[in-house]
Amino acid sequence: MAENSDLDRTEEPTGRRIEQAREQGQVPHSRELGTFLNLIVAATTFWMLGSWFTQRSMNIAHQAFVVEPGSLVQPSQMLVRLAEIGGAAMLLIAPVLGVLLVTAVLPPFFMNAWVFAPKALAPDLNRLNPLTGFGRMFSWTGLSELLKALFKAVLVGGVGALLLWNLRDEIFGLLGEPLHHGIMHGGRLVTYAFLFMVAVLVLIVAADVPFQLWQYFDRLKMTKDEVKQEMKEMLGDPQVKGRIRSLQMQAARRRMMAAVPKADVIVTNPTHFAVALAYQAGMAAPKVVAKGTGEVARKIREIGAEHGVPLLEAPPLARALHRHVALDGEIPATLYTAVAEVLAYVYQLAQWRSVGGAYPVPPSDLPVPPELVPEAT
Repeated sequence: MAENSDLDRTEEPTGRRIEQAREQGQVPHSRELGTFLNLIVAATTFWMLGSWFTQRSMNIAHQAFVVEPGSLVQPSQMLVRLAEIGGAAMLLIAPVLGVLLVTAVLPPFFMNAWVFAPKALAPDLNRLNPLTGFGRMFSWTGLSELLKALFKAVLVGGVGALLLWNLRDEIFGLLGEPLHHGIMHGGRLVTYAFLFMVAVLVLIVAADVPFQLWQYFDRLKMTKDEVKQEMKEMLGDPQVKGRIRSLQMQAARRRMMAAVPKADVIVTNPTHFAVALAYQAGMAAPKVVAKGTGEVARKIREIGAEHGVPLLEAPPLARALHRHVALDGEIPATLYTAVAEVLAYVYQLAQWRSVGGAYPVPPSDLPVPPELVPEAT
């Protein structure tokens, strides 16, 4: 099946789509932000440590180029001097390297793009495909990078030229200054020019970061079908969920029907409703062990008849119990009196079946509050 056109991708990416992209290592990235942070931190570090840096550099240069006569006749000492000078140079640049190392990991935090994605480390031969590389070069992304590079070169070059023109007198004045003073003065001029030129890059960063975020989320946009498919995967296929719900209802109905033979009485409407009640010593109140309407009510009555469970026609009570009492729930206090009369009739019926005598009269006009009785159907 052909891939979806970009024109069809009109829906914003969902949270799951963004999370999947992050797991693949696809996060928003701005090289301009990283470059700017590294350069501005380096420039600021040189500005703050300029005097110390220049003085230490001069000391190392003096140590390197001024050789004691005794060292010339002892070649083994040259390696020692080289190690000392190398160590001093490393200590000199260590603060700058340390600051740059910390700065290098900061850009992802600013764009909420810090993520560990092992899948991105897996080898991908498509990255070596020259056709894919040419496609990236001549894409809209490649064109935007080219325009950005040209703008950056013109901007930085123009600012650099302007600085040279404004500082021309000080630059030429360095030729007439003593060596030590000239080096210190020149270092300050270079640091100032470097800091000013880097600060200008904030204009490019301010435009590039929003563009990279927009481009990232635009690439992750989804079609309507993809959104629907994702919702199905997250919430489940409606047909499958309906089937599961149907099986669950069937299982619950079987458990309910299995409880009917243990009921003490079945209260009916007589045909539309059927509610099976059970009461045992220790219960706080009688419980509804089965209830239903229509075909389910008919099945409850059939099972009850097969197992000799008494049936009592009491339409208001049957409808009230069916509406207001959940399955396996206890009856409310407002129906205690009515249900007590029903259970008393059941016990009298059981007594009649055991020893005979006068047939008990079924209760009528049970005290069921009218507000609990739904309209008859």
